[in-house]
Amino acid sequence: MSRESRGPNEKLGTVLALAGISNAGLARRVNDLGTQRGLTLRYDKTSVARWVSKGMVPQGAAPHLIAAAIGSKLGRPVPLHEIGLADADPTPEVGLAFPRDVRAAVKSATDLYRLDLAGRRGGGGIWQTLAGSFAVSAYATPAARWLITPADSSVARDEQTARDHRGAPDHEQSTREAREGDEVPVPLRVGHSDVSKLRDAAEEARRWDSKYGGGDWRSSMVPECLRVDAAPLLLGAYTDEVGRSLFGATAELTRLAGWMAFDTGQQEAAQRYYIQSLRLARAAADVPLGGYVLASMSLQATYRGFADEGVDLAQAALERNRGLATARSMSFFRLVEARAHAKAGDAHACAASLASAEGWLERSREGDADPSWLDFYSYDRLAADAAECYRDLKAPRQVRRFTEKALSRPTEEFVRSHGLRLVVSAVAELESGNLDAACAAGVRAVEVAGRISSARTTEYVRDLLNRLEPYGDEPRVAELRERARPLLVAPA
Repeated sequence: MSRESRGPNEKLGTVLALAGISNAGLARRVNDLGTQRGLTLRYDKTSVARWVSKGMVPQGAAPHLIAAAIGSKLGRPVPLHEIGLADADPTPEVGLAFPRDVRAAVKSATDLYRLDLAGRRGGGGIWQTLAGSFAVSAYATPAARWLITPADSSVARDEQTARDHRGAPDHEQSTREAREGDEVPVPLRVGHSDVSKLRDAAEEARRWDSKYGGGDWRSSMVPECLRVDAAPLLLGAYTDEVGRSLFGATAELTRLAGWMAFDTGQQEAAQRYYIQSLRLARAAADVPLGGYVLASMSLQATYRGFADEGVDLAQAALERNRGLATARSMSFFRLVEARAHAKAGDAHACAASLASAEGWLERSREGDADPSWLDFYSYDRLAADAAECYRDLKAPRQVRRFTEKALSRPTEEFVRSHGLRLVVSAVAELESGNLDAACAAGVRAVEVAGRISSARTTEYVRDLLNRLEPYGDEPRVAELRERARPLLVAPA
């Protein structure tokens, strides 16, 4: 259904022509994006014609999906006002800003946290109706501003400013009320104990995410934690010392929310979380953490097919962290750079980055002050990512070599990673002509994927099945496809 006619929407018609999208093509893209978000849409070329020629405004998520579809084709964010649909939602750009001022940065982050929870409760909001699809260009300004000024001069917040936002004196009671849906009041004074609770929450969320995937219900509590616990603290009063620590802990949680959104296929939400996380890391004056966020941005850009930008983001992380980050951190940043080089098809640059990553890791020592968020990184992870690099470079022998190392010590702690490695192993076996081994690894991967909630793992399995299409008549392939069927038809 659409709202009443307002006259021709010339802006939408102009942008469609610029993007080279037909009416039927736009309808198909909008329907597909809706399906990805759990929506059943049945627009056709006649629907689009009405939007353009009569100015009808589709209801619900459709205006945002139209912007997302066009933005995907143009390779940049498309705000609703550019396509004549600005009155569909007054807050389509939430989370994309990277403010220079700390106070504005707090508002930008807390606005995102509040809108996200509203979306989960109401069945809409940021998780289904974001304006614009993932656009790698949205990372340009955040990365540039972080490189120029990786730390704010002061983040102290006085009591009068906090008092202006304060809703109740009893923080414990206000938190209980907030979990029932009321607005979260602001504590007057924030201390180190408040920050410790956020760090504990981040630590627990990291464990659940690795073991059960970003879609597990325990992992999905992170956005609520940001709204109920972190946002009030950011709006409270604190010294510069406490503030730095608070911004760092909140940056970790925000990056985690972005990573979980990325793992469940919510690329638009992930991008906004990453941008806010990088801004908070700047306020924390935590350059290594900022590098980690940039590395996460790089992995997302590479995964979405923007390998050159992935290289740039990884190199931004490396450049600012020279002499600051630990050897293990620098190794991880180099590994992320290698992933982007591989996706870009640059075998020489990839090999150089992998060699550097290994060299940095060899320099790391047990007593190094490695950040807690890097606990997952070891030789196993380096080998696993190296295998994916060589998969992208179509070098199956190297894939098999590194995959054997990556799978040498399977662990229940990193279940999702183990499943991804099994799929990569299956692809390598298939490209080496070993169909039996490929199917065997595929069966094990499907078993692991069925135990977690990860759209990314499901996509890896789907890619394997697509590669097995030429062997569809083989009983082993048919068995694997049957085993994977519940996984592929289940909601991500």
